[in-house]
Amino acid sequence: MTPTTTTLTPTSLPFAQPGRFYRGNLHGHSTNSDGAWTPAEYCRQYRQNGYDFVVLTDHCLDQYGYQISDTRAFRRDDFTTLIGAELHPGQIESGSPWHLLAVGLPLDFETHREGDSGASVARRAMDAGAFVAATHPNWYAFTVADFETLDAADAVECYNGAADAASDRGYSWHYIDLLLHRGHRVGAIAVDDTHATGDYSDFMRGWVQVKAESLTPEALLRALKAGHYYASTGPQLRNVEFRGRDSLVVECSPVRQILVTGESGGALRVSGEGLWGAEFDLSEVDSRWLRVTARDDTGGRAWTNPLWLG
Repeated sequence: MTPTTTTLTPTSLPFAQPGRFYRGNLHGHSTNSDGAWTPAEYCRQYRQNGYDFVVLTDHCLDQYGYQISDTRAFRRDDFTTLIGAELHPGQIESGSPWHLLAVGLPLDFETHREGDSGASVARRAMDAGAFVAATHPNWYAFTVADFETLDAADAVECYNGAADAASDRGYSWHYIDLLLHRGHRVGAIAVDDTHATGDYSDFMRGWVQVKAESLTPEALLRALKAGHYYASTGPQLRNVEFRGRDSLVVECSPVRQILVTGESGGALRVSGEGLWGAEFDLSEVDSRWLRVTARDDTGGRAWTNPLWLG
């Protein structure tokens, strides 16, 4: 896997970027594949629950006709959609097909070609302008070797609500950390992977907050590609700012703990009741990259993207 098209550095933090934050779910399924909701109901559910945008990423498989779901009809002044799909080319080491999320696809994108591999599809999707992410690696036992066969990708799912609810395999930060240790610069997204089926809830469990100049598919896609977002399962990050070389300031909704994690096994952390923020001294930190985690009383977390310091 080569470095992605976006290098996330302290200057690319989303908080000082123009615009405002928009809440969205990047991964979910409808009756066009294996979900229980129609595309209209999928969009209605998220809109009525305060989301600003969604992506409907139905499985592009033979039994579903390799079709991309068109959600343009459900866009409103206060709610929009991006066109996306979950792509399943080739196989990973475990024998499972690849699961690749592509957000911002053109509707005429060729989702299946004979002989496709994960690398070829990821590259074609990125060449078409899409934001590409590897999905739920902990659920399907993706390996670092699998990731390193990819030619390019923008992000990895650090949290997947369906995987968490169905099999307690929702968190995948350890995979991202392994990639970071090897020098691969990837972002981190949290998603629902909504199916609205079964005896568990995979709705409103994980989302992204994207800082964009307007609520349009084009502006949101530009912001995603630039890394101007953070992932959450609960808390809000209001500001994360480097002040000089050795100070990092975090402001957030009330949480119990704020951590700054890097390459070593330890972390800088502040704990307490109702923390609204913290300031961290980085003068003794020796790491190529950092990320911030805010953790609330219910176990919800918010994470910045990994930020490269050189």
